[in-house]
Amino acid sequence: MAESLSYLIIASLVFGLLLILPSIMGLFGGNKFNVLGKTVLLTGASEGMGKSVAKQLASKGANVIIVARNIAMLKDALEEVQAAAANPSSQRFLYISADLCEQGGSQRIVDEATAWNNGRAPDIVWCILGASYPYLFLDTPTAKMRQQMDINFWTCVEMAQAILKDWLAPSSPSKGQERHLIFTSSVAAFYPVAGYSTYAPSKAAIKSLSDSLAQEVLLYDESVKIHTVFPGGISSPGMERENVTKPEITHILEESDPIQAPDMVAKRSIAGLERGEYLVTVALLGAAMRGCAWGGSKRNNWVLDTLMTWITSIVWLFVGADLDGKVKAYGKKHGHPSTYVKKPSD
Repeated sequence: MAESLSYLIIASLVFGLLLILPSIMGLFGGNKFNVLGKTVLLTGASEGMGKSVAKQLASKGANVIIVARNIAMLKDALEEVQAAAANPSSQRFLYISADLCEQGGSQRIVDEATAWNNGRAPDIVWCILGASYPYLFLDTPTAKMRQQMDINFWTCVEMAQAILKDWLAPSSPSKGQERHLIFTSSVAAFYPVAGYSTYAPSKAAIKSLSDSLAQEVLLYDESVKIHTVFPGGISSPGMERENVTKPEITHILEESDPIQAPDMVAKRSIAGLERGEYLVTVALLGAAMRGCAWGGSKRNNWVLDTLMTWITSIVWLFVGADLDGKVKAYGKKHGHPSTYVKKPSD
């Protein structure tokens, strides 16, 4: 109880500082992600977080293109997105059915979206597509590991190449106009726990790609902005599928991770982008995990992020030890993992 109370006090102090400092430092200086009249392309937007993002951007006046594989789900989702439009008479909406894991799929999507958008590439591309199959490492088929890397990482790489080739071309019609490429990673990229050894690397790779591109685009056009969003647990169909294979120890280690509704994750993600943040988190725990994992990444705000790093570096000494202790205790209680009842890997 005393340990939990200490964590609560520290978390409350951190939360208080996060609330007060931005106001003192004048960080709320205008919307840096104004989507009114802009065309937004969203992958993985037929359900969950992606659909919520699409609806909320539509409510802010964006023209929205949603991408997924299932046509029936896309049609249903598009109706919800259209119903959320701020200006139904002037906003436009489109769905594109595609498997982004297929070679050339991203380029086809960008080409189709550009043709629909009167010959101009979308102003904003947000890669939300993702999948998680948590399992103990030694029990995971390598084919499943490759599948997660294909879905989570390589789809981002190919979409980034497809859209940046247009945005950064010397003759690009939108040169000098602000555009945004947004990746969706996970807090598991900051601090992976047991059970995510085959998932977290694909999400960490997204952060590395984002860091590299955020610097590299400066060679071409400073008006192109790169961002990455790091949600935690989301109450969505994706989580239901994830829980089918998730080991019990992973559930135990995730107990402190708040499960958020897709609408809340979308709202907080968009709010972070509107503040101009580079690495966007959607909950206090995610912000604390980010504070221990900045490395060489571009900061959202040097003073605030440095303060967070100092605080969480101390807190994580206790959190890390606590999580490791839970794993050891679980192993002693349940024995060697080879004796565990196996969950289906598909």
